[in-house]
Amino acid sequence: MKILVLNCGSSSIKYKLYDMNDMSVLAAGGVERIGLDEAFIKVTLPDGEKKKIMHDMPDHKEGVNFVFKCLLDPEIGAIKSLDEIDAVGIESCKEAINTATALSSISK
Repeated sequence: MKILVLNCGSSSIKYKLYDMNDMSVLAAGGVERIGLDEAFIKVTLPDGEKKKIMHDMPDHKEGVNFVFKCLLDPEIGAIKSLDEIDAVGIESCKEAINTATALSSISK
């Protein structure tokens, strides 16, 4: 079972993807500066190296979508399909509540 955990702040999203079968972390990272100039995501690669990717993210919906894109990326991702995610846990501040809307638009 794979669980994606999102922690959404007013201008950030931190995430971890867990494999509960062996209690391992498959992917981790964070989006920073949502709604601001020079927004980016930092992903932790399987070898521990961190990679910073600049990307325009005007809102949390785009931030979540970019997290998904990174999770699915053949080079830096951890999954081949969003269908591999069995559950999502979200902690969010008032300004980031639209993240739930972004997640609900995903069809499985």
